[in-house]
Amino acid sequence: MTPGACSPLLDAMIEAVCLVDPKTLRIVAANQVLASLVGLPRDDFMGKPVVELTGSPEDLFFWEDVAAGLADHILSESLLRSSDGVAIPVERKVSRVWLTPTEPVFLVGLGDLRRQHHVEEQLENRMSELRATLESTGDGILVVNMTGAVRHYNRRFVELWNIPPDAMQANADVQLFAHLRACIKDERSYQDRLDAIAADPEMECTDVLLLRSGRMLERVTLPQISRSRVVGRVYSFRDLTERLDAQKRIEALAYTDVLTGLPNRLLLGQRVAVALRTAQRNGSTFALLFVDLDRFKNINDSLGHAFGDRVLIEAAARIQQALREVDTLCRVGGDEFIAFLQEADPIGAEIVARRILEKLAQPFVLDTVNFSLGCSIGVAMYPADGRTLDTLIQCADTAMFRVKERGRGNFRFYQPQMNVDLLSRVKMDHAMRLAMDHGLFRLHYQPQISLLDGSLLGVEALIRWRDAELGNVSPATFIPLAEESGFIINIGNWVMAEAVRQAMVWQVVGRPVIVSVNVSALQFQQGDFVERVAGAIREAGLDPTLLELELTESILIKDIHETLTRLHALAALGISLAIDDFGTGYSSLAYLKKFPISKLKIDRAFVMGLPEDEGDRAIVGATIAMARALKMAVVAEGVETDAQRDYLQGLQCEAFQGFLCSPGLAAQEFEALYATLPMGLSAT
Repeated sequence: MTPGACSPLLDAMIEAVCLVDPKTLRIVAANQVLASLVGLPRDDFMGKPVVELTGSPEDLFFWEDVAAGLADHILSESLLRSSDGVAIPVERKVSRVWLTPTEPVFLVGLGDLRRQHHVEEQLENRMSELRATLESTGDGILVVNMTGAVRHYNRRFVELWNIPPDAMQANADVQLFAHLRACIKDERSYQDRLDAIAADPEMECTDVLLLRSGRMLERVTLPQISRSRVVGRVYSFRDLTERLDAQKRIEALAYTDVLTGLPNRLLLGQRVAVALRTAQRNGSTFALLFVDLDRFKNINDSLGHAFGDRVLIEAAARIQQALREVDTLCRVGGDEFIAFLQEADPIGAEIVARRILEKLAQPFVLDTVNFSLGCSIGVAMYPADGRTLDTLIQCADTAMFRVKERGRGNFRFYQPQMNVDLLSRVKMDHAMRLAMDHGLFRLHYQPQISLLDGSLLGVEALIRWRDAELGNVSPATFIPLAEESGFIINIGNWVMAEAVRQAMVWQVVGRPVIVSVNVSALQFQQGDFVERVAGAIREAGLDPTLLELELTESILIKDIHETLTRLHALAALGISLAIDDFGTGYSSLAYLKKFPISKLKIDRAFVMGLPEDEGDRAIVGATIAMARALKMAVVAEGVETDAQRDYLQGLQCEAFQGFLCSPGLAAQEFEALYATLPMGLSAT
């Protein structure tokens, strides 16, 4: 049979085949399957060297051996060259066959492996995804077949059970399961459960396993199903120990203060809720102490927040020492603490409050730094002061605030009037701010009269406020509130601008008068205070000599060097400076002579008793003598009687102001009085 005669036989085969001449190693016949696989016409294969089809090194060596008579068959994978240059993976089998007893040929069969390789690649990808999934989960995974042989596991499974390497080797399943069983605290129950699971292939269950190491594992077992039948079982293990520890940590964060470790307000609320239910049944009482550290801000500002945190920890420990074991101390924020005293009456609450004061009054020593702290305490009693935690805290806080107002370092029980006063302050603060927005503030002007000739030397600008609901509100009432809230800065800026404006009006009409403006300590301490004064004078076009600033002694004793610099800057503008309410503060005479002060104003408290009161006579006389020695003018405030005026005149006091001449007057009313008074030299 000739190779050509084999064509029908070759075409009947389902794989690509060709016949190769053993002498020339050229193709002598090929079927259509091969032609389609390579992408060439069938006739193009005739006489083509076989090495051009599969040119791998293995093929080259094989056909060289064939030519040398050393080989007659081969079976392995190779690459087939297609017409477009793409290498097609094939399984190549070469066999020597005899068409006639004397004419051997080589039959080359080529199986297309592309589909198989694609399936294998997909399978490998899925296996890779499975391995990644198993390793990415936080649970330990063990997969077994129906006979219990291990099929898969992940590293987390090995970690949870602390499995030795030799138990994870192939064919070491018996050793692995023996290790698992040995780790269980109750081996019998563990084995009984496994037997029950094995007896029911479709069982789904969850168990908790307690290990000898103290760990607690949750085991979830599910059947592995393929084509609607159970082929194995998947066990997943989760460490409940870590979850319980995490839960404890979360609860600790939720119910305790991070810095001090004390209970926080949430935990306090739970404990007070229990006490409230108990108290409602048996009629018992308990107390809440609101403890606020005194001057703690100074610690943070001077030594840093890290040091301040250590102080808070030490303070918390000291307060805790003053309480009973049944009591609860909680930190509610910053330097504020609340002590909950179970079944305590007012006497017991007072005893604890005094213990806390005593503990915190003792010197602190941290990093060789010695300092004192102290605290203020407000006390609220259940049920007298409130029947809810929020109400009791509010009352205790109000009482503590009252202690702060009266000098700190003490304790006080809540009284209902405190809330009334506090609400009144809140309403007044709101009304005061609305008054500024709606232009309800006014300035009145009180004359300063010369004791030498009765002439007008100047006026003091006095703020007035009439509210539709509150009526006429005294400055003695709203000014301290404004200073406490910081709103005094807004009020002071308005007073300065309005006084300068009015002084400019009088300057323009040819009746200039020196206007004195009171300056608060907080206003004076603003970094731009000098610039504001200069700006007000410049914008109005006022002669600076017509403006006088009255400063209290409390301003002068804070940061002496900065105060001195600021006072000289003000004096350089051309305005004059006076000390108001002299004698009520703590001025240092050594510094007083350095200040560019031109006037002292004697407080009305020392004028009221003149001339009868011996002490007032001594103080006023000494003040006037000292002022004359320092070349300062003196103005006596609050002069209401002729006797007071005459006595001051006898001491050679320069001027006075008070009801004896006139109260504070609105601008138009003052102008009417102005016209009746002679002008003093200092006002021209």
